[in-house]
Amino acid sequence: MRTEDVLAAIATGLWRWDNASGTVSLDSVAARLLGLPAEPVTLPEVAVRSRFHPVDWNEINGIVALAVAEETLAEARLRIMDEDGRVLRTVRSRSKALENHGPDGRVDYELIGTIQEIAEPQPGTTAAHTPITGDWRRSREAFLLDAGRALAEARSTAEVLRVAASLSMPGFSPDGLAVFGMAGDRLSIIGHHGHDPGDDGPFAQMRLDTDYPAAEVVRTGRAIYLPSPEEYKRRFPATWPLAQGFGRVSWAFLPLIVAGRTLGAWMAAFKHSVTFSPDERSVLTTVARMLAQALQRAGVAESERELTTGLQRSMMPQLGPDIPGMTIAARYVPTGGGLQVGGDWYDMIPLPSGRFALVIGDVQGHDVRAAGLMGQLRIAVRAYASEGHRPDAVLSRASRFLAGLCSSQERDRSGSPGQGHEDPDPFEDADFQSPRFATCLYVECDPRTGVLEVARAGHPDPAVRMTDGTVLMRPTAGGLPLGIVPDTDYPTTRFALEPGETMMLCTDGLIETGGHDLDTGWARLRAILESEAHDGGEDLEKLADLLVQAVHGPSSHHTTGPLADRREDDIAVVLLCREGADRGCGAPVAHPARPARRTMLTVAQAEPERIAGARHQVRELLHDWADADQVDSAVLMVSEMVTNVLVHTDGDAALVAEAVGELGARRLRVEVADASDELPHKRHPGEMASSGRGVLLMEMLADDWGVDPRGEGKSIWFELHERAEQ
Repeated sequence: MRTEDVLAAIATGLWRWDNASGTVSLDSVAARLLGLPAEPVTLPEVAVRSRFHPVDWNEINGIVALAVAEETLAEARLRIMDEDGRVLRTVRSRSKALENHGPDGRVDYELIGTIQEIAEPQPGTTAAHTPITGDWRRSREAFLLDAGRALAEARSTAEVLRVAASLSMPGFSPDGLAVFGMAGDRLSIIGHHGHDPGDDGPFAQMRLDTDYPAAEVVRTGRAIYLPSPEEYKRRFPATWPLAQGFGRVSWAFLPLIVAGRTLGAWMAAFKHSVTFSPDERSVLTTVARMLAQALQRAGVAESERELTTGLQRSMMPQLGPDIPGMTIAARYVPTGGGLQVGGDWYDMIPLPSGRFALVIGDVQGHDVRAAGLMGQLRIAVRAYASEGHRPDAVLSRASRFLAGLCSSQERDRSGSPGQGHEDPDPFEDADFQSPRFATCLYVECDPRTGVLEVARAGHPDPAVRMTDGTVLMRPTAGGLPLGIVPDTDYPTTRFALEPGETMMLCTDGLIETGGHDLDTGWARLRAILESEAHDGGEDLEKLADLLVQAVHGPSSHHTTGPLADRREDDIAVVLLCREGADRGCGAPVAHPARPARRTMLTVAQAEPERIAGARHQVRELLHDWADADQVDSAVLMVSEMVTNVLVHTDGDAALVAEAVGELGARRLRVEVADASDELPHKRHPGEMASSGRGVLLMEMLADDWGVDPRGEGKSIWFELHERAEQ
């Protein structure tokens, strides 16, 4: 009996579908099953396609693609339609997909297979969905959507594996999973689920040429389905004893492929029998692709985190050895997004004089270039300081260094004609090559005396928490940020850090994060510094953590709602505490006499705008003074005294304000010194006079005042005695 007669007897037809020519060849049985005359025929692809249900036609495209990728048979169940849209019968197709490479490199497919009528014909019914396209398919689509969303949100390899272990596939959920990677010429276990600890031992260092399903999948890039233990034992007899003890009866090993590169293999094992139908294999293949992409994203993210962490550690110095009489704490927190690196930095530099320097700065920007410039600038500042230069000279040299560095990069970018430089890319990020500037605060510290010499380049002023918990911003003279004008002078401010006082240096990211400006940001930090002092805290490390955590609090525009991480800018903060024989780091200590509260400020002839700073300093010094009218009087007299120095002399005004005594009974003494020998005298101005009332104000508002001549110049002073509220 001929083969054709046998196939005709069991209602099985033959077809040949040539995708390149767009034709389909049918024998007589296949033509009859498709509702055509029962004779051999070759038809255009469109004529045959119109005989299939549209849903089934869309399904078969995916089945063929899957069969080509796995080099297996393409199996599908198809509904045959008549011209009125009624289902004539249901057929099962089994075909082998062959690749044909055209002369132009195009790849087409040729299907050669059989069509057999299913024993459950449905003549006379409408084209309703069969179970193939019913609830299972909708469940599959919903599952794949949820799985894709969950895998896309995973940020690390561990999270990806947890998501993969929690996936519940519709109708055939595996109870054992394993993800294999490659380490050289060996398999590595990235993670597993549904196994006991130690079960991965025999598979962890398996060679890729081992007769094991995962190894073959990695070698070939094609999936392997083992529906039964017998199939597993037949195909992989050497490694079957390793899998036998786990009690599974079906296995699927699928390649993890991204952009044509095999990253590893994924194993799904089942304790119940799974036939791995085309729909089930399609689900497994889709999950494997999403899993591979998620693992690659997680690997890239982890590599970036490792890179940025290493970059931070290499650029952020470790604080030096302990300094007798001083305690130092520092923190650096990058922005919440991007590469997690930026232009903020701090440093502690031992000096040849036996002193040490504290440096804090901020290079413009939050990108890789800012981090690179920061590293170069930090090294330059350290080199200049180590040579023994004074604070003003260190910043002047650093400004020339940064300006020259940015200008050389700009020249390298523009190039010169005729020297092999390509034309600049008009789409290149111009900001990456644009000149940058940096703010910086350089403090030279004498640990023996507590004297600080400060030079400032456009950076926020330091703040000092005194021994009684009062926090004052310490105004210092300053110049332009580094790199703007190469030859810039940076005046030096000198003051002393008393035993028990703590100085804070920070970048603007700590102040202005969350929508704050300088005023509201300082108020927030001041509240933290003062509350920690009044709580008796002496741990400088804890205080540094509290200041950094302030960025998580409500912004200046919101007072309700959940707290959020608002790190819009890099943060660097350095704390320096001068210890004493009987005082810790800024924590108030009970003493027979309350420690003095003191502030100092110099107002230069060329800086009359700093008179407002002097008024602000006095008002902050007296922030808890019992009588508000006395505070206003003190601010008015200070403004008058400093203004008189700038108007009637050629020198600068040096202000020293000190409050001593117990709360409610304190004495405020304010001195303003200048280099002039001319003493003030009482005048009698008329009603329309605009000056001459300084001495009258002192007599009316001060409890005591006077003038102390000095060798060169004089000192005008007044005192106020605190009047407790009645």
